[in-house]
Amino acid sequence: MAEMATRAIDRIDSGPHFDADDVARLNARFEGVPTIEMIRTVLSEGLLDRVAVVSSFGAESAVLLHLVAQADPGVPVLFLDTGKMFPETIAYRDELAAKIGLTGLRVIEPEAAVIEAKDGTGLRWSYDPDGCCEIRKVIPLAKAMRDFDAQITGRKGFQSATRTGIARFELDGDKIKMNPLADWSKADLDAYFEANDLPRHPLEAQGYLSIGCAPCTSIVKPGEDPRAGRWRGWDKVECGIHGEPIVRPGEEPVF
Repeated sequence: MAEMATRAIDRIDSGPHFDADDVARLNARFEGVPTIEMIRTVLSEGLLDRVAVVSSFGAESAVLLHLVAQADPGVPVLFLDTGKMFPETIAYRDELAAKIGLTGLRVIEPEAAVIEAKDGTGLRWSYDPDGCCEIRKVIPLAKAMRDFDAQITGRKGFQSATRTGIARFELDGDKIKMNPLADWSKADLDAYFEANDLPRHPLEAQGYLSIGCAPCTSIVKPGEDPRAGRWRGWDKVECGIHGEPIVRPGEEPVF
């Protein structure tokens, strides 16, 4: 391909599809490299081809977004507005983006026709949270990611048992997920907030330590994992955008 011939010599030649070898090379190259240096290098050298940040603008999101803004404030930042967000999150999104100078914010919403057909009452979260996440988050993000080859996430290993030991780079089909904060601790995040005078999500002070859609987010109790307040009472710890797609009998994905 002509595009491949013009790439920098050390750029991963994925065409732009990635595989396990690409991920292994990236993890090896950036092992021990400071987070901000890694982000700047990945973005400036185009190592992931077309890349977007995916952010919930939740309790800890400001750290990753500030790091990215220092490297390239114009990087696309995808925010999934499910129609069930806390109003405080929407306000915080706009405040934070303005404060740190993000210029590539894109609001992704589910298709109205899909919501009408599959959640006309708006109550699907109460009896089928997996299905609600699929139509409001998983499918809209999958469509948006057709324009990108990789995403940068704010996932951290300490958040829950399902995230322990996550790598900085992971394979996601033939795309890549980059997790710059994979090995950051809660103390690291708090210190970064203070050092850079970043605003906190207004709900954090009330005990909401992981903030998603309002109906499925509750206050985290002392001693619990930060994500324990998500989908409380359900055998569910992820919305689905960071795992295998959920397929239920009789329903076809609306891609």
